[in-house]
Amino acid sequence: MTPKKDHPGVYPPPPLFYVLTFLISIFFQNKIPLSTTFLETDISFIMGLIFVMLGILFILPALIKFFKTKNTLITIKPANSLQTTGIYSISRNPMYLGLLSIYIGVAFFKGNYWTFILIPIVILVITYFVILKEEKYLSRTFETDYTDYKKKVRRWI
Repeated sequence: MTPKKDHPGVYPPPPLFYVLTFLISIFFQNKIPLSTTFLETDISFIMGLIFVMLGILFILPALIKFFKTKNTLITIKPANSLQTTGIYSISRNPMYLGLLSIYIGVAFFKGNYWTFILIPIVILVITYFVILKEEKYLSRTFETDYTDYKKKVRRWI
């Protein structure tokens, strides 16, 4: 019997948490409607564009870095290397930060105030059910390299 390789133990794909939170906001809007007047303005549209572009600016270099280093995006597979340079020198979690920014952008485009109200929930869920698990795994796997990296770079930004 071959031993199982260690991995973060995050089973639902993390983008799913953002999508589910958005769907929950739609459910709440149907049950307890809040005005969407501001979200139908040009300012809201521009804000949405800004947040989506900011999200892409975080996600794209992170994805490129992962592909160049042949690292995995699948959270139930072991990491090949520790990412610490480029966008990873600004945030330890640029993909989750980028997804959050895109979530906010989509909220300005297609969301409702419930979408914004649930932002702290999505941050807590990602932090406690994804990031903390990944951090424990990275500490086990990369030991002092990861500890040193954590001292230099913040979790979100």
